[in-house]
Amino acid sequence: MHDLKIDLETDKSIIKKKKDFLTLKDYSKEEIQYLLSLSSEMKKNGSLYDGKLKGKNIAMLFEKHSTRTRLSFEVAISQLGGNCIYLDVSSLQIKRGETIEDSAKIFEMYLDGLVIRTFEHQKAQTFAGCSNISVINGLTDLYHPCQALSDLFTISELGLLDKDLKFTWLGDCNNVSNSLMIGFAKLGIDISLGCSPEYVPSRDMLEYVMGISEKSGSRIKLIHDPVEAVSGADIIYTDVWISMGDKDSEEKIRKLQPFQINKKLLKYARPEARVMHCLPAHREQEITSEVLDSKHSIVWQQAENRLYAQKALLVYLFSENM
Repeated sequence: MHDLKIDLETDKSIIKKKKDFLTLKDYSKEEIQYLLSLSSEMKKNGSLYDGKLKGKNIAMLFEKHSTRTRLSFEVAISQLGGNCIYLDVSSLQIKRGETIEDSAKIFEMYLDGLVIRTFEHQKAQTFAGCSNISVINGLTDLYHPCQALSDLFTISELGLLDKDLKFTWLGDCNNVSNSLMIGFAKLGIDISLGCSPEYVPSRDMLEYVMGISEKSGSRIKLIHDPVEAVSGADIIYTDVWISMGDKDSEEKIRKLQPFQINKKLLKYARPEARVMHCLPAHREQEITSEVLDSKHSIVWQQAENRLYAQKALLVYLFSENM
């Protein structure tokens, strides 16, 4: 990580804890760096943190399907000694009309924390605002900060998370790219977004990251030519083009087709370029199997690292003696 490294024994006064983890907007450069270093420590010496969540009851409220987020949090909470309660929203009174505000008050009575995976970001904000327990955003339509934190850890683990990195997001700009843009801007690292003009980030999102970039020195580039976008790239990242809850769109797929990561396009990147995907992948749509299963792919390392990033976040938020 070069200049982004931070000593785990650093003065804790510079690490101002946040109650919630709803978006990386709320976290400073130093806090993000600390979480990345703690993720590395979890991967190397995770057993040293056994019992850090002893006596903590953390629920997971999911409205969207999940594989990696659910598994990584359930295993992380268990390994840290906490009690994990999985809540299917269809079995709760919320489904019958109980308000989010009322539910949040009840959650506060029984729980120490909540991981929520839902559609509207406002719902996660309401849970956080109406209770005194820590709320973690496991994914909303607007942000996916847990994924971005894990991705930054994966990149740092490769020794690439510095100003020389050429990182390209390719395809549809979504909640994952929003969170990655924020993270990169906070850390002062450049990011290029290769996408068609119809699927760029929102104006509000671009204005926010541009404002952060002016202070941190990073550059955010929008590039509508896929070859130009990946030219000389160290890392190329993509995600599904049709997100959960969206209707299939033949027009969207047609317009994004030139941005598919395939062997032909990959030739324009650096010979040792890595390919990332947060999964699940729609093989032969946004990425070909030939690339996903190739030596360029670090997708499985990326998926594994969700566990260590989640453990770091949980210890950071819930352990009194950190």
